[in-house]
Amino acid sequence: MEQLWRLVRESHELPMTGISRPVKLVDVDELGVTFIGHSSFLLQVHGRRLLVDPVFSKRLIVLRRQRKPGVLIEELPAIDVVLLTHAHMDHLNMPSLRRVIRATRRLTGRAPEVVVPKGVEDLVVGLGFSQVHGLAWWDQIEIQGLKVTMTPCKHWGARMFRDTHRGYGGYVVEGGGQSVYHSGDTAYFEGFRDIGERLHPEVALLPIGAYFPDSYRSVHTSPEEAVRGFLELGAQRMVPMHYGTFRLGREPMDEPLQRLAAEAARLGITEQIKVLEEGETMHLSAKTRIR
Repeated sequence: MEQLWRLVRESHELPMTGISRPVKLVDVDELGVTFIGHSSFLLQVHGRRLLVDPVFSKRLIVLRRQRKPGVLIEELPAIDVVLLTHAHMDHLNMPSLRRVIRATRRLTGRAPEVVVPKGVEDLVVGLGFSQVHGLAWWDQIEIQGLKVTMTPCKHWGARMFRDTHRGYGGYVVEGGGQSVYHSGDTAYFEGFRDIGERLHPEVALLPIGAYFPDSYRSVHTSPEEAVRGFLELGAQRMVPMHYGTFRLGREPMDEPLQRLAAEAARLGITEQIKVLEEGETMHLSAKTRIR
């Protein structure tokens, strides 16, 4: 509790930084990845728009975010599917979800669908989604022309403390020859290689923050461990996440990206690592993909 209170106090010491940008839409034959902040992304896959772990709120109860969301909910396109990796409050944010649902309803008259780990359905069933899908590890679902697979990870899923029945995981989304993997929160584990061999994701969104003190690495990857996981996945590009937005670990806020860059340079894979600013969109077409 003392450590938590220290993080909360520090989160209020400086004003939020960063800017919000207009959303960049991509063509149906392009894969689009927009970093919103923390672990939140807008994905454009085979013409569908998905949000992963959307958190737009300024505060998680008392913990204040350090950087503004890269896009505004009011400027999002209509969302087809929301993917939630687990029930922790920095990933499943109910105020943000309600606002996303309302925004899409205003645009299309219909709410998005949501995919959650098994045991998390009760948290979202009353929010207004058009359908709620619960998956376990390696379950697959065909949804709006896409194949979504829930992948294993090394983390935990309780929203409070005792509701340990709740599942957790990541996702690989595939469609139209495009594929992207969002790991959710995870420590390094041997499952990265298995995910790569089974699903062959093109782009990997991997966490690099909240790794210090070292005990945190039981549920979070360090930047070096994230790079190791990326190489074992065999993906073409890595986009880092889970850093810089909330004070969750004791490492300096700017350290994760510095260590990521140093490790990528050491291994000669700098060109495969794409650091996105909040609101920035990476788009890949057949011509720009690494072969």
